[in-house]
Amino acid sequence: MNEQGHAGDLSIAVDIGGTFTDLAVVGGAGIVAVGKVLTTPDDPARAVQDVIVGMLEDTRIAPERIGQFVHGTTLVTNALIERKGSRTALLTTAGFRDALEMRREHRYELYDLMVELPVPLVPRHLRFDVPERTLADGTIAENVDQDFVRRLAAELAGHDITSLALCFLHSFTNPQNEQVARAAVLEAVPHMRVSISSEISPDIREFERASTTVANVYVQDLAQRYLDDLAARTADMGIKQPPLIMLSNGGVATIETAGRHPVRMVESGPAGGALAAAAFGSQNDQGDLMAFDMGGTTAKLTVIDDGVPLVTHDFEVDRIYRLKPGSGLPVNVPVIDMIEIGVGGGSIARTNDLGLLTVGPDSAGASPGPVCYGLGGTAPTVTDADLVLGYLDPGYFLGGKMRVDVASARRAIHAQLAEPLGIPVEAAALGIHTTANEDMANAARVHAIERGKDPTQLPLFVMGGAGPVHGVGVATRLGAPSVVVPPTAGVLSAVGMLSAPLAFDFVRPAHTEVMAIPDGQAEADFTAMEAEGDLLLRDSGATSITHEWFADMRYVGQGYEVRVALRHDDLAAWPTRLARRFEQAYEDLYGRPGPAVPIEVLSWRVVSRGPKPQLTLRSPTRSDHTDGRKPSRQAYFVDGWVDTQVWDRYRLTGGDVVVGPAIIEEVESTLVLPPGSRCEVGDDSSLLVTWQ
Repeated sequence: MNEQGHAGDLSIAVDIGGTFTDLAVVGGAGIVAVGKVLTTPDDPARAVQDVIVGMLEDTRIAPERIGQFVHGTTLVTNALIERKGSRTALLTTAGFRDALEMRREHRYELYDLMVELPVPLVPRHLRFDVPERTLADGTIAENVDQDFVRRLAAELAGHDITSLALCFLHSFTNPQNEQVARAAVLEAVPHMRVSISSEISPDIREFERASTTVANVYVQDLAQRYLDDLAARTADMGIKQPPLIMLSNGGVATIETAGRHPVRMVESGPAGGALAAAAFGSQNDQGDLMAFDMGGTTAKLTVIDDGVPLVTHDFEVDRIYRLKPGSGLPVNVPVIDMIEIGVGGGSIARTNDLGLLTVGPDSAGASPGPVCYGLGGTAPTVTDADLVLGYLDPGYFLGGKMRVDVASARRAIHAQLAEPLGIPVEAAALGIHTTANEDMANAARVHAIERGKDPTQLPLFVMGGAGPVHGVGVATRLGAPSVVVPPTAGVLSAVGMLSAPLAFDFVRPAHTEVMAIPDGQAEADFTAMEAEGDLLLRDSGATSITHEWFADMRYVGQGYEVRVALRHDDLAAWPTRLARRFEQAYEDLYGRPGPAVPIEVLSWRVVSRGPKPQLTLRSPTRSDHTDGRKPSRQAYFVDGWVDTQVWDRYRLTGGDVVVGPAIIEEVESTLVLPPGSRCEVGDDSSLLVTWQ
């Protein structure tokens, strides 16, 4: 078609996943176009360029019509996991260089005598003690030895060290020594990349602060080169606006901001899916949801509470065990609170030492991919099983743009699973499918309950290329009341990125008992952080900025804190109302009142946001509306092979009802309706699935 329109009237987003790179184009009337190509792990920006160029050619949209480009990437996460960052050294207060490796001396698996811990990003021989000392109250007991720092920086540069992290004791209360040390490093080696903990993660807890600062500078050079390359490719394609980068907190930032704080991109891609769930839920008066995003490599689950994704500052990368807190590298930055499970379309199925079927967490990814892709994969995957079961149409994979081979998938499942287990191929394939569903439902249940939510009361909002295939199976095992499938579910993370405002988080230490907070101190700290937010976001182009206040609080004697949302008018009844806010948040989280002990504040926080983009998140149906039926096919469910109706989603309109067993296809994803389920089409083209 030949699109007519005004310059800058369209927004695009591209999300790089482990298997596919997704694109969405949104205009005033809704979702205009979508795209999906295989990710190119050797050069991720190439897939971004390929999917944009392909979309422009297919739709004949002029590049000048692109007024906004938002991008989410797994680059930072992958660099940390694969250890592909810069050669980095760490400078610490004298006597504290081993804090990075000692961690918290916590065994995340108490009875495992061979328990493993992630290897630090900086080896011990590149961690150095620096003469300096700041006391807990911020008093400088010993000024940093600048000559020592200059000599050390020059020596490190001579050994090809290109990045330095500085994490001094108590620098979050007084950053002076870190700032002086950074100036000394740059005086000696101007081209050295330097991150200081008082800017990257000004929080209590030495280990987490050091880990976050190291991670930031470790990936900074790689991230900056990638972002510069992306900006150049964008300009070459004729898109005038430079990309905005999706951050893990659910906001976007300019390339310049993202380049200074690349660690905040650590969950860049998955954040888009959570935002999309929140946007679609609000659009349909469903503010409370469990968002389920299943792609080619992993599945992500997020709780949407009153139209807003939950956010956490406790996040780990490269966990030895995915569901074991403490087994990864902590990254203390704001991240949309989600659990990630190693179950996706490319997850490999095998039998374990006990002869039981297991799925994941390792994945075939984009290269070599599932067996059915014909790209060299030999291990059966979840996608191979779904194809063998008849849930996926080999002639309509990615709308027919990508051919898949069902015969090769059957052979792989037969040889590696069905024959060793002594069961038919179909039974083995169904075992893969249901095992994946069970794993995801179990993880979702734990995730919701740990956040004080009842998963049986939350509709399951499904997305990702494999999400609609498995959504009903996960929901029924979870006890969820229904499943919501939005239009363009297969690329919804990209769509969600277009609903993200410019945003950034700021923090100030405030370790004080509530009743001992000095008059005016909290207001002064909040005002200073708001001023930082105004400056940063206005420089990024925001015209209208709002600020949200939070406090990290706990009962005296506790080891961990609760994040409490505050209102500006709380200052009128300070500090009594602050204590009440905490007590209510504590009871909401744990289901009971707290102990009768004093309450303390650890930190004040401000989240500054620009205006939220106004988008119509719906997909237009085709004008040639018929009953939407396609040729039926055999699909395998619990009771065996069933003749199953197949529907074209693009020809379904509001009010249409489809009863299972049935399959509803669109280009990027497929909804599987098992026997006993019922699907109704909403006015916005979303699908609501219920069951008996």
